[in-house]
Amino acid sequence: MNGLERPQSKASMPGDLSLDINIKEPRWDQSTFTGRAQHFFFVTDPRNILKSSETLEEARVTVENYRLGVVKPGLTEDELWRAKYIYDSAFHPDTGEKMVVVGRMSAQVPMNMTITGCMLTFYRTTPAVVFWQWVNQSFNAVVNYTNRSGDAALTTNQLAAAYVSATTGAVVTALGLKSLAKRLPAVMSRFVPFFAVAAANCINIPFMRQRELKYGIPVTDENGNRLGESVNAAKSGIVQVVVSRIGMAVPAMGKHSGSYRFPVLNAPVQVGLVGLCLVFATPLCCALFPQKSSMSVSSLEPDLQERIQQNSPHTTTVFFNKGL
Repeated sequence: MNGLERPQSKASMPGDLSLDINIKEPRWDQSTFTGRAQHFFFVTDPRNILKSSETLEEARVTVENYRLGVVKPGLTEDELWRAKYIYDSAFHPDTGEKMVVVGRMSAQVPMNMTITGCMLTFYRTTPAVVFWQWVNQSFNAVVNYTNRSGDAALTTNQLAAAYVSATTGAVVTALGLKSLAKRLPAVMSRFVPFFAVAAANCINIPFMRQRELKYGIPVTDENGNRLGESVNAAKSGIVQVVVSRIGMAVPAMGKHSGSYRFPVLNAPVQVGLVGLCLVFATPLCCALFPQKSSMSVSSLEPDLQERIQQNSPHTTTVFFNKGL
């Protein structure tokens, strides 16, 4: 079977953990930046990518059984929340599928510190810029697809087209900025990688999530009942993700290594400094906006507004997963 036990009763036995804990939502208040930051510090914790398949499966069973009303004997509230955050770090919130390791948000720090450190170190020649921008945008394409909103998958052809358009557009942008940098003072040219990353995010994310822009993403009422799909919600979510990703790059791309006396140390120092920045920048920038975003019904497409007014007349606000 799928590893889940069938609940015998919705009521927990005396001494068992209460079934009233809402693990469908984060542990901390998501209406505040502080609460969202606490949530994302756990979700993006790089140690999560070291969890074994057995640990991930155990967390999945614990969480999904609890949702069915089955509590493992002796399970404590802290253990339940720990299982939930391990589960959230590895499984997609809409599809429930296990995400590819490098696409998980917990892989952001180790992957980005390496790639960004190399981009900052090897930026003087065109082949180096092309190679590291291609590596960076290939990684971003995986992350953007893995953390998309909604439960509809792209076909292989759609995914290939999205990848080629996203990476090509991003690399061409980086080269254009590099050619512009030749006319700038050396100090300013060091910020070319940041502007390239910012511009590339504006290209890569919409391309990798183009299906959402064409067909929309699921929107629900406050109880999680699906009301339809909205392109306007998709646009809102993608804009928020772009802003967050650019924010993640600001402190890392602003770093400057002082190791030119010892060139051999330049790359390691850059990688270390970028990693230190990203440990904090990744969860804090993810926390800029709630993952479960909302918008008023009046901001949706007219046909969807009409459908909601007919089927759920008291609903004034809809909710959706913006992605990460």
